[in-house]
Amino acid sequence: MLLHIDSVLTAEEAAACRAALERAEWVDGRVTAGYQSARAKHNLQLAEDHPLARDLSGRIVSVLERNPLFMSAALPLHVFPPLFNRYEGGQSFGVHVDNAIRQVAGTGHRIRTDLSATLFFTNPEDYDGGELLIEDTYGTQSVKLPAGHMVLYPSTSLHQVKPVTRGARLSSFFWIQSMVRGDAQRTLLFDLDMAIQRLSAEMPDHPTAVQLTGVYHNLIRMWAEI
Repeated sequence: MLLHIDSVLTAEEAAACRAALERAEWVDGRVTAGYQSARAKHNLQLAEDHPLARDLSGRIVSVLERNPLFMSAALPLHVFPPLFNRYEGGQSFGVHVDNAIRQVAGTGHRIRTDLSATLFFTNPEDYDGGELLIEDTYGTQSVKLPAGHMVLYPSTSLHQVKPVTRGARLSSFFWIQSMVRGDAQRTLLFDLDMAIQRLSAEMPDHPTAVQLTGVYHNLIRMWAEI
């Protein structure tokens, strides 16, 4: 499932993040890439232990914990502390797949990467190129979202970032270990949850809503790994 989540941050919040990042010092983005990805990765990154990275990372995770669409789609068990990157001057990231396991810097904590996310800080009209191309069941999807919006997709997907030929593209990227490992099962649960919410809104006293909610939770009991 590939999902656009609108307004994770307000336009004002995204602009404030971008302004802070514009003043930061950047390092070679290959510092967090695996062997194969490092050969395709050409961008800049905010160091994981940079105070700004830690501050913005904490804010993003806090916002996501209150976002019902993200919680329903991801069913998160662990969220990797968000990282931050910058593409400019023709920089790009060739076709790759994300590492299956990521270790949080400075800790012994590892997460399985079930889902990948990109949260945009730069509006599409402020740069040329920089599209995130994601290969999914229905072909290659091109993603270039407004500032404050986010895309969520399976970490098993091949993806790439096209060269940025004008301006700069600033974003946050991170991974999620879900309580439900399989994308097909997560998609089914998400669709069921959305249907229950619509039914409850349109017919709040309908007994079917309670029955379907029971089915939803029983499926989570069947599939969840915690």
